[in-house]
Amino acid sequence: MASAAQYRGLLQVRARFFSLLPQAAAGVRNKTTVQFATRPDLPKLAYRKLKGKSPGVVFLPGFASNMSGQKAEALEEFCKSLGHSYLRFDYSGCGASEGRMEDYNIGAWKKDVLFVLDKLVEGPQILVGSSMGGWLMLLAALARPEKIAALVGIATAADHFVTAFNTLPVEARKEIEERGSWSFPSRHSEEGSYTLSLDFLKEAENHCVLQSPIPVSCPLRLIHGLQDDDVPWHVSMQVAERVISPDVDVILRKQGRHRMSEKEDIKLMVYTIDDLIDKLTTLG
Repeated sequence: MASAAQYRGLLQVRARFFSLLPQAAAGVRNKTTVQFATRPDLPKLAYRKLKGKSPGVVFLPGFASNMSGQKAEALEEFCKSLGHSYLRFDYSGCGASEGRMEDYNIGAWKKDVLFVLDKLVEGPQILVGSSMGGWLMLLAALARPEKIAALVGIATAADHFVTAFNTLPVEARKEIEERGSWSFPSRHSEEGSYTLSLDFLKEAENHCVLQSPIPVSCPLRLIHGLQDDDVPWHVSMQVAERVISPDVDVILRKQGRHRMSEKEDIKLMVYTIDDLIDKLTTLG
């Protein structure tokens, strides 16, 4: 139990941090050091870890993204300001981790998240998943419920690749199946598109969560932009409907786009996590 004086001090720390936004979102001044986790017969995982109290926060990037984005860095600064532990990392084949991205899939990246939860962090964690990371956080919560304190999804892309493929015209799907790969345009790619193998799509089907109730019972917060041209905001509504947890909030931003990396978007993300930490932590 915290004393009234300690609680006032905590509020002052938070006020100072929020007054620094968006500067904190622009980059962490004293970054944690990149470390590498060695795993038998698996690529080394690059990560940055900040030690601190529970609950910890773990950031899960989106597809073809890495741990150096604005949201990930702002979260590190926020956790540092409160003294909470924080970890961000790159999936196999992404960022500073070993491997080629095209050699991995949803199942492999799920294993990366579970390795982080099993080996690199201690105590209950708040998982913050961006886009595909929101899908992976749900899979991790299903596999390791005892390690999850709460979930925060940013433009959660649950089942996204499978849903997008299945909504293509029959002729287009047949062409992709004959070719063995699917190239789709994306403003987030330097080449203007991403290519997924048919094997990637078939494997992803094994990890879909939206066809039935999702037995996740922890607090869940879902933030989505109404201007998201990549993952429709109604996906977050589907997730909210299907999880069994009674403690679910969906926050829609009228001008929000997919990456949710504008200054006000990052403020909302941090406020949401701050509120969850308050909820999960007993304060006198």
